[in-house]
Amino acid sequence: MLHALARNWWALLLRGFAAVLFGGLAFLVPGTTIYALVILFGAYAFVDGVFAVASAVRAAEAHERWWPFVIEGVIGLAIAAVTFFQPHVTAFALYITIAVWAFLTGVLEIVAAVQLRKAIAGELLLVVSGVLSILFAALLVAFPQAGALTIVYIIGAYAMLFGILMIGLAFRLRNHAGPTP
Repeated sequence: MLHALARNWWALLLRGFAAVLFGGLAFLVPGTTIYALVILFGAYAFVDGVFAVASAVRAAEAHERWWPFVIEGVIGLAIAAVTFFQPHVTAFALYITIAVWAFLTGVLEIVAAVQLRKAIAGELLLVVSGVLSILFAALLVAFPQAGALTIVYIIGAYAMLFGILMIGLAFRLRNHAGPTP
């Protein structure tokens, strides 16, 4: 694996530069970043829907159950259409999904801590983690514009850090690459 990575160190370098560029753009133009993420999701839903419909056709040709694939494909294509024609609806739904996820995760972490209190020491950290998740969800609901901006900045910071690490790894791997034939 080291040899394969070392031979293609430049691909990691490009990946790192792309991540740093994306992270920088997230900080410079956060509104455009949100829009780009929503459109990327719509493109994924479209491609996934097309492939599901293609799977339905293949299943029907093989006389296998095809209708679940059709339903999946139609749902994917419908979500893609909503995303492309009303991207704000998808952005809002994604935002609410993150808030609900954070809240439910927090509640479940607290429940797990209560149940684990007899088995392990230090479950207080799990309670604190749960409370922080619930507070994060509450802040997202209370301040939606600031919450969306914060999420974009977190994604941007992650992308920049990830990119810097990939660039560093690429240069380290370049030293292990043998001469190219």
